[in-house]
Amino acid sequence: MASNARLDHRNPLVIDTHELGRRPGAMQRLTREVDAPRDLGIEGVVGVPEGAPLELDLRLESVMEGVLVTGTARASAKGECVRCLEPVGLELEADFQEMFSYPDADDRGRVIAEPGDDAEDDEDRQYIEDGLIDLEPLLRDAVVLALPMQPVCQDDCQGLCSECGARLTDAPDHHHDAVDIRWAALQGLADTMSDGEKDEMSGDVPRSARADEKQEK
Repeated sequence: MASNARLDHRNPLVIDTHELGRRPGAMQRLTREVDAPRDLGIEGVVGVPEGAPLELDLRLESVMEGVLVTGTARASAKGECVRCLEPVGLELEADFQEMFSYPDADDRGRVIAEPGDDAEDDEDRQYIEDGLIDLEPLLRDAVVLALPMQPVCQDDCQGLCSECGARLTDAPDHHHDAVDIRWAALQGLADTMSDGEKDEMSGDVPRSARADEKQEK
């Protein structure tokens, strides 16, 4: 469990639960708009720009073992189409829910002297620290799950031409005449034969043929 000193009540993503109290059944609703933290999203693909408005609707419920936080985050995300590299904008709505445990209570709400000795259990569990809870790790996970792994500008985006990089959606008839080098030699032979046929049709007779004709006479 991390030290209490790391949480700052001035951080807009840190929630103070003192007003909620520890009486099971107590509930508190919060609505706030904060600046999006840095790197909120899928790095290099799509995410919420740092400092962009991030709306949070939260419900805090006091239970035996801690505080159950249920919420929704809304923001505008930006990214790049994975097919044509055009800018992509989308409206994000991410739902999340997490139990924040009291550091002096077990899963059944019973008070214990020290947090659990099981390292894995402690890593998976979120704790309330001096009455404060940090929503940032929870929010980051929820946003990543809500964002598309491969954003596209439109469902039928055709991507870019592999030859020249043109955006194919803007030019559906775009194409390049490609010549297979394996047929290049045959194409040259065909052109030579065509030239010979043209000579015969034009009446040109080779010199050797004319010489043979004279000898016969």
